[in-house]
Amino acid sequence: MKKGKDLKPHVGIFGRRNLGKSSLINCLTGQDIAIVSDYAGTTTDPVKKSIEIFGVGPVIVTDTAGIDDSGDLGKMRIDKTLSVIPNLDLALLLISENTFDNYESELVKSFNEYDLPFIIVHSKSDIFPLEHEFIRQIESQFNKSILSFNIFEKKAKEELISTIQNAVPETSYVKPSLFKDLIGAKDIVLLITPIDSEAPEGRMILPQVMALRDVLDNDAICVTVKETELEDFLKLNLPVKLALTDSQVFGMVSKIVPPSIPLTSFSITFARFKGHFEAFIEGTNHISKLKEGDKILMLESCTHQLSCDDIGRFKLPKWIKEYTGKQLEFEFAGGLSTFPSEIESYAMVIQCGGCVVTQKQLYNRLLPFVKRNIPVSNYGMAIAYVNGVFDRVVAPFTNLIT
Repeated sequence: MKKGKDLKPHVGIFGRRNLGKSSLINCLTGQDIAIVSDYAGTTTDPVKKSIEIFGVGPVIVTDTAGIDDSGDLGKMRIDKTLSVIPNLDLALLLISENTFDNYESELVKSFNEYDLPFIIVHSKSDIFPLEHEFIRQIESQFNKSILSFNIFEKKAKEELISTIQNAVPETSYVKPSLFKDLIGAKDIVLLITPIDSEAPEGRMILPQVMALRDVLDNDAICVTVKETELEDFLKLNLPVKLALTDSQVFGMVSKIVPPSIPLTSFSITFARFKGHFEAFIEGTNHISKLKEGDKILMLESCTHQLSCDDIGRFKLPKWIKEYTGKQLEFEFAGGLSTFPSEIESYAMVIQCGGCVVTQKQLYNRLLPFVKRNIPVSNYGMAIAYVNGVFDRVVAPFTNLIT
């Protein structure tokens, strides 16, 4: 399971075979990360490396296989290359020999499908200098300059890094506060954190840790209790500004926390900053409209060992079946894997909180469903809905929208 280590901007390197993509990633990192060879098709699966870029911070750079690969195996490599695109914040499109043809045009279409900014880099410019007419053609077509690149020139590397600095969207590395518009200095925030078999031994789960840190960053007072000690804490009658809980105990916690205290969950809080929040709110209501035999896709952002307490694989599907009284079919996709079947076959999609993926990754993972008007929801919202507390737990955020 990833533990938040990939919560960094992701930059992908694309282009045909033998254009120097692997040399470029080695140049950027200053290490021999990717195999370099004159033999076309050396790079097979995407290769990742984290580098530090001043002004941005850690950045994960991904080297991909050539988009012009051939044969059955080549097609599989191309599919792997294209599957990287929805997970990126920026793309580097390598070209050479003043050539921009169908391969490059198709890549640009894929970039545009996911609103992915890209930089055009003319590789091996020491061997094939850029021609003025070609420059004018590209600038006219895409309204952007071509970066001339030669791995043997230090100035070229510095110019490329500077271009990346300016092109990486700030939203990919400037992390918004979870609670800045909800709490103030000295406010008391209550974190209700169940400890069950899914909780890591001796540690708290990532959303709880991130929420705790954000409360402290806002100079507020953080109090953490298990659900079994919640009633004891509330007897102190302290002025709690906001209460957050693990979604799976909404049924119990919502009965104990008085209506005067705003209540939500870790999952819903993260969903607010990962995109499609209003689509989540609208889509959650579709649970009541599910029909016999409908197929629901459960999307997890991480991969982990399963147990009978697993919220996405066992508990939530069971609760939805009980709530609707319908026999429903559930499919599951973990990590950032492809979907098990054609997306039009799903009546609904329910996504986890997405604490271990970037905003862009979660947004793009759901984009194909949103574009096709397939209802989408979030673990926390779906759990709240079947427990009859949906309006209450989204109110802290919908009140800000209105």
